[in-house]
Amino acid sequence: MNVESKIARETVAAPIDIVPTGAALGAEVRDVDLKAIDARQFAAVKHAWHRHQVLLFRGQALGDQDLIAFSRRFGDLDFAPVQETGRRFVEGLPEIYIVSNVKQNGEPIGSLGAGEAVWHTDMSYLEKPPMASMLYALEVPPAGGNTSFCSMYAIHDALPSDLKRRIAGLKIKHDGTYNSGGFLRQGVTPSDDPRTSPGAVHPLVCTHPDTGRQMLYLGRRRNAYLVGLELACSEALLDELWRLVDRPEFKWEHVWRVGDLVMWDNRCTMHRRDPFDDATRRVMHRTQIKGSASPA
Repeated sequence: MNVESKIARETVAAPIDIVPTGAALGAEVRDVDLKAIDARQFAAVKHAWHRHQVLLFRGQALGDQDLIAFSRRFGDLDFAPVQETGRRFVEGLPEIYIVSNVKQNGEPIGSLGAGEAVWHTDMSYLEKPPMASMLYALEVPPAGGNTSFCSMYAIHDALPSDLKRRIAGLKIKHDGTYNSGGFLRQGVTPSDDPRTSPGAVHPLVCTHPDTGRQMLYLGRRRNAYLVGLELACSEALLDELWRLVDRPEFKWEHVWRVGDLVMWDNRCTMHRRDPFDDATRRVMHRTQIKGSASPA
């Protein structure tokens, strides 16, 4: 199938266009104002989200209350997580987490700085991780800071049969010591022993509750541990699985513009961020929809 065929527009009942990226995941939703989305449009968006895992809405003009209102249509919202130093959330709006490198009076206004954010799933170190995240671009640097996503459905489907048998029934501990930027979380004692570091235990292979598809649930590499295995065996098996994550056939890269809103399914995707020049500004506001249970 050629690229033109892959990105052919899908027809939906509502007057919006869903345009797939042509990659393993991701689609752009066109001709919709998220401040005025009606029930029929929302149903089309939700269907597209389950199908494509990541959705991009360009050219949005959202205030913080607009972002919260649209996010809440998918479910209750988590409060912003406690991260490294810096403001945790927008003043008076604990649902909005600030992702930024900007400093005011020498203090960060948000988290994660300008460095690389490694492949991860948001807040998988919790017993009930968020099911979805939304990230809205207020300021973007002229270069860098791109976000890549990978499909954990596609990675699971590509595993050799013998490897699928080896990992069947295993559980994985998702570390809560460090965030995706490598910063120590506030109030956490540093540890590099994955057997004793803080975190939550989840199934390594999960079934998505909405689509019924199987997926890997890796979380992040640092301090991950396959429960019950010798540490060396856990490390070797995790390395084998993680070698698939950055392969181009499983991912899609997004180049940000001001006004972009991207939402992704935390259960069946992972994401990472490129570094960018710390002398430039990047300001993003993020919301997260609560998960009802541990992925299973």
